[in-house]
Formats: sequence, structure tokens, C-alpha cells
Amino acid sequence: MVVVENESPKPYTVSSLTSELKTALETRWSHIYLEAEISGWRLYPSGHAYFTLKDSGAQISAVMFKSSYEACLRKHPGIETQLKDGAKVLVYGNVTVYAPRGNYQLVVLAAKLVGEGDLMQQYLELKAKLEAEGLFDPARKRLLPFMPRRIGLVTSEAGAVIHDMCTVLMRRFPALEIRLYPSLVQGGGAPASIIAGIRYFNSDEEWKADLLIVARGGGSFEDLFCFNDEALVREVAASKIPTISAVGHETDFTLCDFAADKRAGTPSIAAEIAVPCLADLKAQISDCRLRLVSALRGKGEFFAQRVDQLSDALGASLEIALANSERRLARVTPRLEPALKLHMQRAEARVQKAEAQLRAYSPYGVLERGYSLTTADDGSVVKDASVLKNGDVLTTRFAKGTVSSVVS
Repeated sequence: MVVVENESPKPYTVSSLTSELKTALETRWSHIYLEAEISGWRLYPSGHAYFTLKDSGAQISAVMFKSSYEACLRKHPGIETQLKDGAKVLVYGNVTVYAPRGNYQLVVLAAKLVGEGDLMQQYLELKAKLEAEGLFDPARKRLLPFMPRRIGLVTSEAGAVIHDMCTVLMRRFPALEIRLYPSLVQGGGAPASIIAGIRYFNSDEEWKADLLIVARGGGSFEDLFCFNDEALVREVAASKIPTISAVGHETDFTLCDFAADKRAGTPSIAAEIAVPCLADLKAQISDCRLRLVSALRGKGEFFAQRVDQLSDALGASLEIALANSERRLARVTPRLEPALKLHMQRAEARVQKAEAQLRAYSPYGVLERGYSLTTADDGSVVKDASVLKNGDVLTTRFAKGTVSSVVS
């Protein structure tokens, strides 16, 4: 054998290598049966279903084209509601290679349900346990504050979730204070990290949050499974701060969603329901003011009309009352004048009689009959001559005139 230096084997091209791998895989691994758990199930409007088949150690992308999917539905009625994340299935299909991307996948030709996947089984068992304890009871959940001023966020500091939430929150209600507790949102350390964030906001006495949002973006059932951790679910339920759980997409449900005071389909929806829209509030206030002014103006006009009506009614009533009084006075007047004259005559007679009696009892009336009245200088009446002494000045009053005298 002769070895030629500086000469190397002819290299593969990417296309040629991929072509050989495609031939090898599709030849060796065609028409196989595979038992696995479904994850990331998505059925598109085209009728094709894309998903992942996995076990505890590995996963493979899979597709079931429309014709195979419809044949599966005809063969297993009702299976369309069971083909979902966590379902354990037995599938029949071919391994294929998609050369443009260098990916391999399983084209599923037929499938039947085997049972719930292990993670789904854990999920359902824990859900039943916590539900029996009353942890998900709607009666224990609190209403969210109408206008929170401070909002605590527990989520990853990386990615679009935090940016999208802050954008929505500040657009709807700019007068907000927002604080982020950066946490893990996937993997084994995520539950403890999220629990630490919830406890941080519940124990902060200087900056008390009015509302708490626990959030993460979309992902597979396995990616979101940390939000089904029992300790985390209990921590969400025990939060003293009203809490929104916003994990994944609309179709994703975690146990944290059931334990929280409110569930939001996505983090952006959580931001929408967390605060009112300031512009809408201003519009409502303006509308209420206009309606109040209109109502007051209407009431004012109504009462003005009532006053006019009552004034007219009162004037008419007074005129009628006055006319009635005049008629009664006209009827009474002829009888009143003779009665008044008689009453005056009787009164004059009583006065004359009283005057005569007064004159008769008056001390000055005695003087008319020839008597006199003597008074001392101090005005006292002299009744006894023995009390007088020489030089006393006396005044004697007669019926007509007075005389002064001196005692000697």
C-alpha cells in the first residue's frame, strides 16, 4: 500500500452528509411504534398537529398531518379532547429528516391513548389534594384593589415579559410605582426563587405593595411545571397582598392560577386588569360631571316651574280666601255696629260709676263737705295737737285753697 502525503479524503458537503443520514434514519427507523408523553400539543387551522413526544430522558419532535389526524379521530371517537399535553400515547410512524434545517422528527401515522403522563398525573393528584383542603375555594379569594399605587412583580428580569408588563402598566396608569423581584421561572430552583420574591414583598414594611403579580411567558407543560410546586402554590395562597397569577398562555393552567386571587391568561393581560386606564377614568369623570350638571339644571328648572305653579295656586287661594273673608265681614258688619255701641255705652256707665266711687272714697272729696286737712312742714297729716310745738309751720287745705300758719 502506498501512502501519498499531503492528500486527504474527499470531504462531505452538508447536503451530502444530511442526505446519507436521512437515508439511514428513514430506512432503519420506519414503521416503528413509540410510547411517550405528549408535550406542546398544537393543532393548526391547516389540520396538521405539531407536538413533542418525550420521556424522562429525551424528546423528539413529531407531526401528525391532517389525513392521519382525521383517520385517528374516526378510529378513536372522542380522542380529540384527550390528545393534549401530558397524555401518554402509543404512536405508529416514520422517522424523517428535514434537510433544510438538519432536524429529524417523527411523522405520526396513527395514535392511541395509553394513559396520563407522569407529570400530568402528579399535577392532577396535587390539584385534587389542595382542592379538597379548600385552597382553591373562590370564597377565600380577595378582590383586587381598584386603583393600586404600588405593584410588585415576581418574574425573570430577562426576556420580553417584564418589558411588556411595564409598558402596559405605565400606558394605562402612569402614576405607578413598580418594583421587580428577579426570579427564576423555570427549572428545579424556580419554586424557591419565586417563593423568596413573594415573601420579600409581603415582609417589606417600608414599601408596601398594593398588588402582586407572579408571571412568566409561554412554554411547554414541562417548562411551566415549576408553578405546580406544592410549596409555591401554598405560598401564593398565603400571600397577604392580593395576587395575580399570569403564567403561560390562555390555554395554560397551573396550580398557582387556582391559588391566586385572580388568574390572567398572559402577563400582558395581568397588566391590563391590574390597573384602570387613566384616560378612561378621566373620560368617565368628565361624563359624570356633564350628567350631574345636566341633572342639576333639570332639577332647577323643574323646581322653578313648581315654584311658579305653587305661586299661582297660592295667589288664587289667597284671592278666594280674601273674597270669602270680605263676604263674611260684610255679613257681620251690620250686626257688629249696634253691638259695639251697646258695649261702649255699658263701658262708659261702668267708668262713670267707678269715678263716682273714687271721688266718694278720695280724702279730697271730704273737703267738699266742709272739712279741712292740716299737714306739718314735712308733709305728714297732723292728727294730734299735742305733738306740735311753738314755731311749727302748718298748712291747712280746704276744699278751695290752702292757709299756712305758725304754732305759738
